[in-house]
Amino acid sequence: MARLKAASRTRLPIAEATSAGGIVIRTAAHGPEICLGKRRRERVGVTWTLPKGTPDGAETTEQTALREVTEETGLEVRILEPVGAIEYWFVQRSSRIHKTVHYFLMEATGGELSAHDHEFDEVRWVPLPEAEALMTFETERQIVERALPLAGLVPLTDGSQA
Repeated sequence: MARLKAASRTRLPIAEATSAGGIVIRTAAHGPEICLGKRRRERVGVTWTLPKGTPDGAETTEQTALREVTEETGLEVRILEPVGAIEYWFVQRSSRIHKTVHYFLMEATGGELSAHDHEFDEVRWVPLPEAEALMTFETERQIVERALPLAGLVPLTDGSQA
């Protein structure tokens, strides 16, 4: 089979996309927990991820994060502080998309997980030691690691949380 020359390959157009979401952490009797959602995806099967979504109109990243986390989890939340952003690439409708997702450390102030919207099949509180293994994407695990000190939580060398 002949290989295509680099010059003859079709280059996909590049588009930029931005989203915002939250890292919602609470303290339970057995230790800290994080709110994660489960989705079924055609290509990868089941994913466990942080809640996030795209801006609606002229929303700020903070407004987007608050709205999306509330819609996707059923929780009423407030932002404690910004954590940072992750970036990744994917292909959608014949374009390469460079996506930046801004995350905020949040706390729940009310609401119920049972009130989550259709974006997630299931939403639940996951103990932090279990969350690392459950979360699908490495970039999300890394942003959670960055959030832990902001939440007053420091990973221990054995993988448990203090």
